Amino acid sequence: MSQCTTFFASTAKGMELILADEIRALKADNVKDALGGVYFDGDIEMALRVCLWSRLANRVLMPLANYAAQTPEQLYAGAMKVDWSQHFSVDKTFAIDASIRRSKINHSRYAEQVIKDAIVDQFKEKLDDRPDVQRDQPDIRINAYIFNDRATLSLDLSGDSLHRRHYRAESVEAPLKENLAAAILIRAGWPAIAAEGGSLYDPMCGSGTLLTEAAMIAGDIAPGLLREYYGFLAWAQFNPAIWQRLINEAQYRRDKGLEKIPVIMGSDISIKNVGITKANIKSANLAANIKAVSLPLNKVVPDEDWAPGLFVVNPPYGERLGDIKKLQPLYQEIGTILKARFDGWQATVFTGNTDLAFNVSLKSHKSYQLYNGAIACKVFNFSVQPDRHFEGEHAGQQQVIGDSMKKALLATNGEWSDGATMLANRLRKNIKKLKPWVKKNDIHCYRVYDADLPEYALAIDVYEGDKTWLHVQEYEAPKTIDEKKSIQRLRDALAVLPDVFSIPNKQLSLKIRRRQKGSTQYEKQGTEGGFHVIQEGNASFLVNFKDYLDTGLFLDHRPIRQWLGEQAKGKQFLNLFAYTGAATVHAAMGGATTSTTVDMSKTYLDWAEKNFELNSINLDKHQLVRANCMEWLDKAINEQKKYELIFIDPPTFSNSKRMDNVFDIQRDYIELINKSAQLLTKKGCIVFSTNFRKFKFDANQFPALEVKDISRQTLPKDFERNPRIHYCWNLSFKQ
Repeated sequence: MSQCTTFFASTAKGMELILADEIRALKADNVKDALGGVYFDGDIEMALRVCLWSRLANRVLMPLANYAAQTPEQLYAGAMKVDWSQHFSVDKTFAIDASIRRSKINHSRYAEQVIKDAIVDQFKEKLDDRPDVQRDQPDIRINAYIFNDRATLSLDLSGDSLHRRHYRAESVEAPLKENLAAAILIRAGWPAIAAEGGSLYDPMCGSGTLLTEAAMIAGDIAPGLLREYYGFLAWAQFNPAIWQRLINEAQYRRDKGLEKIPVIMGSDISIKNVGITKANIKSANLAANIKAVSLPLNKVVPDEDWAPGLFVVNPPYGERLGDIKKLQPLYQEIGTILKARFDGWQATVFTGNTDLAFNVSLKSHKSYQLYNGAIACKVFNFSVQPDRHFEGEHAGQQQVIGDSMKKALLATNGEWSDGATMLANRLRKNIKKLKPWVKKNDIHCYRVYDADLPEYALAIDVYEGDKTWLHVQEYEAPKTIDEKKSIQRLRDALAVLPDVFSIPNKQLSLKIRRRQKGSTQYEKQGTEGGFHVIQEGNASFLVNFKDYLDTGLFLDHRPIRQWLGEQAKGKQFLNLFAYTGAATVHAAMGGATTSTTVDMSKTYLDWAEKNFELNSINLDKHQLVRANCMEWLDKAINEQKKYELIFIDPPTFSNSKRMDNVFDIQRDYIELINKSAQLLTKKGCIVFSTNFRKFKFDANQFPALEVKDISRQTLPKDFERNPRIHYCWNLSFKQ
């Protein structure tokens, strides 16, 4: 099987982007991240290479069939159409793993049984014999994924999760998975540090997983080299010569790479843990490259001849050793040791409690979200330099304020100031006022407060999804406002919000809004991967409260999106500067025959595609285009494209790397609308919107168009207090 195939590499939540980078580095084609994994194109040798070399993937799946499966009968019939004898013989064992989402068939074990019956029946018909089922380490493992009543059957080339490297001779309680350890190290920048000869130290090494993975990365050692079991070994089309060639290459690279491994050392206060670490590194054939000793944390110090490198630690965070107050001294001690003994190093703290990381008393320059099982954790990266230190109660608060909300809440000691009580009363009043309107209009996401009280300059949005989420934005205080007073007011707000809305503070996210310059308005603010599904009308959307400046859904545009959905039936729809494609989703759900969604950001177009998939929108009819909108318009005009409904919601300013020129809404809106009008059918209309508060619109620039200011009509009730939140016009040809 040498032809090009699309494969899917699955991974844990939060690792999709770095897995995509890893697979690109292996030279796969058309690599594309998705929820829960990465698609890539290549021949079977490429798929086997990913099995051998991926440090982050769980499984590599090769699709065999995709078909409608609304009923068990359809599921059975589709499985019968696959010629299973081409993939394994009757003397091999097999197993089915099924997962199901949003489908009429909703029991995974039942689905597995139906597919198993189809495979067995096919073999009986052809050979009058049947293969046996074996759940643990079958010769062939088949993956069934049923989503929106469509089944995808795939051959699991990995056979067993690829995180199992087979070097773990012994284990401690709740050890890090190997691919999670690799992800932490990659997010910490270890590959580049190791390439420059930097050292690595783990002062709480547990079973040594971080140490072993660090050595394998630094030594160019394939993570799958020790594995003897793979799902492809019993596959009927498996070519042993290809696999042996890959193994020979990996062994050669390991032999060369062992010479390049820098100093890697770990310690642990537990003598037992150090013994387990030594057993594991010996099993990995790395005993000569990693040193482990029993040492309390306060005795940790690098040798003078070590090159500064990476200090990485996975301390307890409340799951095993008690509450936050008991653990605060431990994190403080980590910070003290770093500042006193590891100056010039990089440091990474991996924790499931972001507030504890604040006690390290270093300003984190980057953080990423990963998951340790079901626990949401963060990788905090620090540069250990004097200018990154902070001391005292408020120092660095602005830097990590979103991750220190609990600390701010605790600082109130449960007592509300007069200002906090006043804010709570205003919030309750607003909730009472909006509640009938929210219920009547079936609204799930809305603004409940927008700097109603001058002292509390916040915008507070409610998102009702699987839980109630609060997205809080603090407007940047003027320099004339005393910093201590500003922090106290923020604490007031953080103290009352969970109580007023009856939510835990982990369901509250906080950002400080600053004037965005240049491309920073598009840049990712973090990498937590915190996506949640919410409902708007008959559409579902993914929103993210922590990773980006905005959540993925502009709430003030809710009436505009609703109107576009109502007007789109039977029409061709164009969405320019589309962001996450929410307007297109409404248009498609409203019956648009086709749509074109244009944006320059890959991140937002990928997000839009996920919104499309969430709503089962056919991508054959609804096209996503990554392009500079002004350049795309020129091309579309030349191709004489036509649309009956066009939505334009451009940024105020943009100077993306993909643009040759800077886009300025006030300067360029005339050209933008005139070009768009050339794509408009005679009876079509353009909806143009902007959030630039100082924007001036000159209708005289469009003599052929009838211009209607619909700003008031598109202002939702929850934004009435701020009528300048956006401006909006409807433009159509004069009849």
